[in-house]
Amino acid sequence: MLTRFLPFRVGLIMSLAAAACAQSEPDYERPPVSYSATLAQDAVTRLQARLIAGTVVLVGDERQMLATVLAELGVSPASQMLVFSRTSFQRTRIRPNQPRALYFSDSVYVGWVPGGLVEVTAVDPRLGPVFYTLTLPRARAAAPAIVRDADCLSCHGGTFVREIPGLFARSVFPDAGGDPLLRHGTQLVDDETPFSERWGGWYVTGYRGATPHRGNAFAAERGDQLVFVPSPARPLELSAFFDTAAYLSPRSDATALLIFEHQMSVQNSLTRAAFAVRRMVDYQHSLQKAFKEPQTDEPAYDSVRGVLAHSVEDIVDHLLFRNAAPLPPGIEGDAGFRDAFMQGARRTRAGDSLRDLQLGDRLFAWRCSYLIYAESFHALPHILKRGVLDRLAAVLRNSEPLDRYAYLPAQEKRRIYEILLETHSDARDRWTEAAAVPEAR
Repeated sequence: MLTRFLPFRVGLIMSLAAAACAQSEPDYERPPVSYSATLAQDAVTRLQARLIAGTVVLVGDERQMLATVLAELGVSPASQMLVFSRTSFQRTRIRPNQPRALYFSDSVYVGWVPGGLVEVTAVDPRLGPVFYTLTLPRARAAAPAIVRDADCLSCHGGTFVREIPGLFARSVFPDAGGDPLLRHGTQLVDDETPFSERWGGWYVTGYRGATPHRGNAFAAERGDQLVFVPSPARPLELSAFFDTAAYLSPRSDATALLIFEHQMSVQNSLTRAAFAVRRMVDYQHSLQKAFKEPQTDEPAYDSVRGVLAHSVEDIVDHLLFRNAAPLPPGIEGDAGFRDAFMQGARRTRAGDSLRDLQLGDRLFAWRCSYLIYAESFHALPHILKRGVLDRLAAVLRNSEPLDRYAYLPAQEKRRIYEILLETHSDARDRWTEAAAVPEAR
């Protein structure tokens, strides 16, 4: 009987695959994700409702209005980072003496150039990053306009980040005018990027160490050759580079940059894994319907099991900083940003938190990302979140059969497990359930 139906199964699978390949739009634009067709439920949509209702009014100069927008979105001005390479869609406004400012929280990213638009990216729990532009009112009676901007996906969902709408930062070799010398290379930066290759085209403050990076420096060409010398400058603020009065801070904080790069990497992993598992479960439902089998979210086919296992491993790798590059001594950062970052930290009774900074050879005291508390983690498909929590338990309790996470000392693993058990409701519920029913492991 199985042999009789095998050609039908193979033919149906090939037909489904061919239909998918025939589509020119990205996978995330089709069901079950339907990215652009789905109404976002994020911090920007909530701000837009308050602006329309008149409970929030933007007044003053654009610097004051920007400060209001940040406050309404829960983003600290102390998170400011400044990029002078002309690499965003507002590139005509960007130059070394007028850099683009970036600000961020756990789930919102805001970009602004004096005289230009405010760019906002908000992380929707199911859609991942959603991109908006906000036009500040130029006249007293004018209203601000917030638009969901599909054009951002040409880079954030195509050229630089594929398969998902994603977040990224670049390190380039900028000339004296801020134009990137692209034929000499451009690099996407995350927490795995070697320190010496970061921050080309960015201003950097709060780093006092001897190891060079690419920030605060300009490149040139001599014939076909790149001429680039890392800057010896180790500024605490940037008034020597440009007039900082137009900005909310005179700094572009090294600690903020490092956390920003880590955070984007984890968020992209969560988005990619969630989309992949949702697509495969939807695909499984289609097959089960065609084969007149009971529909279930539990993996019933090897292909679905394989995608789930890969997605679990990718998230756990990113959460546990598996390939994070070591950091040099000398990262001090700004106390204002550190204080803002620590606000609302979930702490154990002993006072430990996954937000505790080390700023030595690594960024955090406990190498498990604080983004495990994010809404985008809580909203993961159930089988995916369960798989991640089970894998984490195995790793942190030293019952993982592989040595994939051997770089974590047993004491650190144990403390991370204790922190999560005390502060993370999903982890506590799952691990308590697994302990009560051993065969569930």
